[in-house]
Amino acid sequence: MNMRPDPSLLAVPAPPSPRSLAETGLTQVVLREIMLKTVFRKSIETTREISEAVCLTTGLTQELIDQLRNAGLMQATGTMHAGASGELGYQLTDQGKARAIDALAQSEYYGPMPVPLEMYKAQTSAQSVRNVRITRRRLMASMGHLILPENLLDQLGPAVGSGRSVLLYGPPGNGKSSIAEGIRAVLGDNIWIPHAIEYAGTVITLFDPIVHTKVDFSEEDNGLRKANSRIDRRYLLCQRPTVMTGGELSLDMLDLKYNAVSRTYQASLQLKSSGGVFIVDDLGRQAEPPQKIVNRWIVPMEMGYDILTLQSGEKFEVPFDTLVVFSTNFHPNKIFDKAALRRIFFKVLIDGPTQAEFLKIFAMVAKKKRFELDEASLLHLLKKKYPQIDNVYANFHGVFLIDQMIAACDFEGLPYKMTPELVDRAWANLFVDEVDIVH
Repeated sequence: MNMRPDPSLLAVPAPPSPRSLAETGLTQVVLREIMLKTVFRKSIETTREISEAVCLTTGLTQELIDQLRNAGLMQATGTMHAGASGELGYQLTDQGKARAIDALAQSEYYGPMPVPLEMYKAQTSAQSVRNVRITRRRLMASMGHLILPENLLDQLGPAVGSGRSVLLYGPPGNGKSSIAEGIRAVLGDNIWIPHAIEYAGTVITLFDPIVHTKVDFSEEDNGLRKANSRIDRRYLLCQRPTVMTGGELSLDMLDLKYNAVSRTYQASLQLKSSGGVFIVDDLGRQAEPPQKIVNRWIVPMEMGYDILTLQSGEKFEVPFDTLVVFSTNFHPNKIFDKAALRRIFFKVLIDGPTQAEFLKIFAMVAKKKRFELDEASLLHLLKKKYPQIDNVYANFHGVFLIDQMIAACDFEGLPYKMTPELVDRAWANLFVDEVDIVH
């Protein structure tokens, strides 16, 4: 289904369509080899089909076809394709097939022409996450589903608006992950993501449908379609990306991925997150210690670029334009040294709610789930149960306890109404008693 983008969200400068093969920024060798591999692998014949596959205009595609014909690598089939407005068909010559097979032996990459790294750097700068202006009203809209302490937005607003690193810390179950998601939502606009980038003849796939949500121009909007014809087709309009990792994060995910079988490269996770948010949830649950993970980010966070390494050992710089959000249940002083803490720009404590805030959350959840509250049962919960844990409240308690009571009601065939007995049953599942288990 096509999503119609708000024209105001096209304020991010669109990359202009190259007017010549030279303006693609790619060498003749790269252009020709990707064209040959694409025609060979996709078995396509017409200029229009090839144009769509390599993401160049039909004019530039035809120019490249003519060059390959003059070099004896492609030839006209002599047949007209009725389904393609009477276009002439083309195919690879034996010499062209041999060249395609030889090129595939070096790298299996084919399809959209890549964007040279230097051009990608310029586009990244033009659509930087640090250019996004965050207002209090906009932040409140993205966090509207959460009950937050009054002063929390005062801290979050400047943190998110800076486009720098943020550390959310505090006891578990108080919405750090939800707040991180709200930070992602507040960015809201769209940016241009290339299918792939090219460095020194090496192609690195960047667009990832798992990370990047494509925004298609509506067929009904002629203005946007006309604008689209003037945009470099090697890019896709996408929502600002979000990469969210948890305990599975390992340091090798932050490096280029090389497939030895296909001899192709895929961008690292943080490169895919350029222009968006990288959320490291549950910091401290990873196999690598938190200090080591943060150390890997120090140069990118401070300098605005990351250093990646090819199989040959050659190192090169790529843009690092990402809002990094770390979320942990540990106190920062226990998992980081002072140097690492100094390099994390904002530190925000996400503490548990007060009793009043807890009751507000509890009532809101009950209303949403159509669960009737009862004053005597609430007093039982507050006066009998919470003193057992020193009256320490957590944001997740409301949802957990009400879901437990609803499950008991469903089993017993009872109406959805709070009782002290249901409170006791729900509370028993909130914590596990410390007992010795005999094996």
